[in-house]
Amino acid sequence: FHELFHRVTVEARSAFGNGDVYLEKFVTSLRHIEAQLLRDHHGNTKVLGIRDCSVQRDKQKVIEESDSTMLPENLREAVLKHTAALANEVGYVGAGTVEFIYDLAADDIYFMEMNTRLQVEHPVTEWVSGVNIVAEQFRIASGGSIENLEPKNRGYAIEARINAEKVQQNAEGFIEFRPQPGQITDCVFPKEKNVEVIAAAGAGKFISPFYDSMIAQVVVFATDREAAARKLVKYLSKVRIKGICTNIPLLKRIL
Repeated sequence: FHELFHRVTVEARSAFGNGDVYLEKFVTSLRHIEAQLLRDHHGNTKVLGIRDCSVQRDKQKVIEESDSTMLPENLREAVLKHTAALANEVGYVGAGTVEFIYDLAADDIYFMEMNTRLQVEHPVTEWVSGVNIVAEQFRIASGGSIENLEPKNRGYAIEARINAEKVQQNAEGFIEFRPQPGQITDCVFPKEKNVEVIAAAGAGKFISPFYDSMIAQVVVFATDREAAARKLVKYLSKVRIKGICTNIPLLKRIL
């Protein structure tokens, strides 16, 4: 370790003119927690709720939930407080997400990053909070105030990302996820109450190999987590996409 530390120091000094090196905690058991916020030009900050996005593969989120069943209440309050404090400190304006690592072993949270934009999973928070985040972004951008905005906390929402990909085993025996571009020959997303679908997939559409493999988001809203998971499994069983491989069987198994 001592040798590697000095090697990195030399490389950093050579490349950037600064040999400073910092260490980060190595967290082995964790949850990915994030908080959705809105802040206007008038200094009004609203934290709409948290999401748990721990189900991931290849550094990409796969399933996002409207809350976390593992985060203790005291740490949940800390996440909400730190999120608002960070936005206020930098004078942030618009919609943003502050992301945290919840270290289960240490029973503590660590700041990871802030995404200064709308995220794929924003509908999850919209369903539970009753706040149209996209509409509020426009209102904030035009100078409006969110002082009277009152986010709710009702029910539970889960989002699944449908990807055009094939699961395969490599030569070493490890499972890999490979993009599956191609022509979609048939595509059906049934319309149902409390189910929101945002899709780039459709019959006759060609899925390009040059972009991210996500082709649809399916968000369900229900009374609680168990009901939402059951509802999402049932809905995914009715989705029909032919011509390409998707991760729907894997999503159902996870749920």
